[in-house]
Amino acid sequence: MARWCYRHRLVVLLLWVGALFGLGFSATTAGTDYANVFSLPDTDSKSAYDLMQKAFPNSSGDTDTVVWKVDSGSVKDQSVRSRIQPALDKIADMKGVGGVTGPYSGARGATQISSDGTIAYAQVTFAEQANAVPKELVQNVVDTARDARQDGLHVELGGQAVQRVEEPPGGIAEGVGILAAAIVLFLAFGSFYAALLPIGIAIFGVGTGLFSTQLLSHATDIPDLAPLLATLIGLGVGIDYALFIVTRHRRGLQRGLDPEESAVIALNTSGRAVLFAGGTVCIALAGMLVTNLRFLDGVVVGTSLTVVLSVLAATTLLPALLGFLGPRVLSRKQRRKLADGPEPERTDNLAVRWSAAVQKRPRRIAAFALVVMAVLAFPVLSLRLGATDQGNDNTSTTTRKAYDLLADGFGPGFNGPLQVVTSSGDTATLVKDIQGTKDVAQVAALPPTDGVTVIQVVPKTSPQSVQTDDLIDTLRDKVIPGAGATGHVGGVTAISKDFAAVTGDRLPLFVATIIGLSFLLLLLAFRSLVVPLTAALMNLIAAAASFGVLVAIFQWGWGLDMLGLGKEGPINAFLPVIMLSLLFGLSMDYQVFLVSRMHEEWVHTKDNARAVRVGLAETSRVINSAALIMVCVFLAFVLSGNSGAATAGVGLAAAVALDAFILRTALVPAAMHLLGNSNWWLPGWLDKGLPHLAVEPAEEPAPAAVEGPSSAVHGFVRTTEGEPVEGASVTLLTAGGRQLDRVESLADGSYIVSVPAPGTYLLATTATSYGSIARKVTVADGPLVYDVELAEGEVDVVN
Repeated sequence: MARWCYRHRLVVLLLWVGALFGLGFSATTAGTDYANVFSLPDTDSKSAYDLMQKAFPNSSGDTDTVVWKVDSGSVKDQSVRSRIQPALDKIADMKGVGGVTGPYSGARGATQISSDGTIAYAQVTFAEQANAVPKELVQNVVDTARDARQDGLHVELGGQAVQRVEEPPGGIAEGVGILAAAIVLFLAFGSFYAALLPIGIAIFGVGTGLFSTQLLSHATDIPDLAPLLATLIGLGVGIDYALFIVTRHRRGLQRGLDPEESAVIALNTSGRAVLFAGGTVCIALAGMLVTNLRFLDGVVVGTSLTVVLSVLAATTLLPALLGFLGPRVLSRKQRRKLADGPEPERTDNLAVRWSAAVQKRPRRIAAFALVVMAVLAFPVLSLRLGATDQGNDNTSTTTRKAYDLLADGFGPGFNGPLQVVTSSGDTATLVKDIQGTKDVAQVAALPPTDGVTVIQVVPKTSPQSVQTDDLIDTLRDKVIPGAGATGHVGGVTAISKDFAAVTGDRLPLFVATIIGLSFLLLLLAFRSLVVPLTAALMNLIAAAASFGVLVAIFQWGWGLDMLGLGKEGPINAFLPVIMLSLLFGLSMDYQVFLVSRMHEEWVHTKDNARAVRVGLAETSRVINSAALIMVCVFLAFVLSGNSGAATAGVGLAAAVALDAFILRTALVPAAMHLLGNSNWWLPGWLDKGLPHLAVEPAEEPAPAAVEGPSSAVHGFVRTTEGEPVEGASVTLLTAGGRQLDRVESLADGSYIVSVPAPGTYLLATTATSYGSIARKVTVADGPLVYDVELAEGEVDVVN
């Protein structure tokens, strides 16, 4: 497939361009029809909503607030009233608005004015919940209220529906993330064209994914959060997948390969790993389905589709673009060096030295990495799921200003009132009992309709506080039963609490599902029980540490001011499910790329120490570069204006950084050195029963058998001082890495290996006290004399 795409590059490019622009035109013409199906069956807040919807069909929706403040005088002044009341009347007449309750009329009007008379509010109740209210209607409400402003009169709006229209225009976070990724790529490659390739692949993958998701929104329920998360994950994996393949291709060119052969080999090695990595991400995302939260179904569809298209772009469009560029994926300096002949392998770079250090001191490095991760994971013990509110919005938004005005004038509880909905019992007694409950600021019962009474309960504490959670439990467990009434506690705050509880209950099943599915895929890929078990354990460690960072920043408030995201509070209830899906998928990416290279070496040499050392040395740099790119992309979402996206961005950035720089670079290889050959253990009966899926390409055919060896390679293994090395392992391999012969050097350092036919082979020499070296040797018709010189600590990563 790679060779076909390379040779028919113009056709492939035109197909992708046509797909991108065709889907874009169709999606733009059709528009969006995102639907946020936020249903929590069998919860108390859902029962309250169902009762309200039945009795008050036009008043069961989201309740937002218009708040105004005067610099001098009182909000009761005629000059203020004459501007505010017409605006409220106009809002009440809008289609989709169930009603407006203001301070200038009705029995409760006086309670909507602060004690000092400088702040007042009106409640706007929509016919639908916040996520279902059309943005055009909300924008009309916002514009109408703002038109009432004048000097000395400040008008702001708060609420869930208003918050949706206050988000900054999209594209800022994505643009910053792409720019940062481009800078990292240019520094890593030194070539403008090579840096553009991963960016281009990500744009095609994310673009087609987002347009397809937009079209699918007309056929199924997809929440408006899905495009944001699809962009977040699509940019990360799209750039990373292309980076792995381009890096392998550039290495082939530097070794003197023809551009077409180099591209084919890159796709047939790293491209296979990309397919497996994309599969693990999709499996991790699909794990969200077991939570049975319909809100997340559309997220799975949008994000998985974007990942699939990113993988498709990396494995089809990328080889076509490599064909257009040819050797220009190398920098000018590298091309000039290549003109003088293939570059020799570097055996003295930082990655090689680190790989050798891990092999020498695996216990010390593993212990240090575990201590670091344990310290970072410690805050997760105080993790509290809940809901953020407008207090976390940017200080320049109207929702944040309205939040602060209500808190100043009426207390923090006004930003998250509870609704006790009763259908039977003594309502008067219930109201009295609620008034006497601790942490209740105000209670007001609305006139009953069809036997249903709604009691508005304003807590003394903010929606995010633990005391408000305790108040909801007290009302449900003690106050309502104690009054002999049948009732339910609803409202946004209660819904968020129930969502957190449901998520927490289903989280173990969710984690077990994605670990189990990822385990099976890695089992098939690497034919080992220990490698998938190690990966699962490392993913749990990474998850704990990343959530520990989230708790320290967003719940404890450490460094929160630097991010400009408001005050500390609980972690959004939906975040663990979404973030764990993305985290497990991305962690598996790095595990696949790291271990696939180790497994490739193990299959060829059956030397675990060499396999782990070579795999780490050859992949650690590209994994760290890929992780740095992802960190830049994820951190850029702090600029999105969406607190949920910002929290997810920070959490994922921390998770990827810890996973790549500590786990995959230190802890995983150290553990694999300690485990030895048991890393690759698989019972024979299980090996026979499993289907064969290979991350590595199939072996090339073995040379034709002849009677006896046609030739041989022989010589001496010596140190740099000329001393013979006894017991050194000398292995002859095919150019693709398949073992042909293996011997140990004698006391005088001599060796001889059989060669089946003339050709180019790989001669790998390893000595425990010294190091490892591999060189290509070309054998003609007669025996070849080849002496090997080993230096202490030397590591050669040639495959």
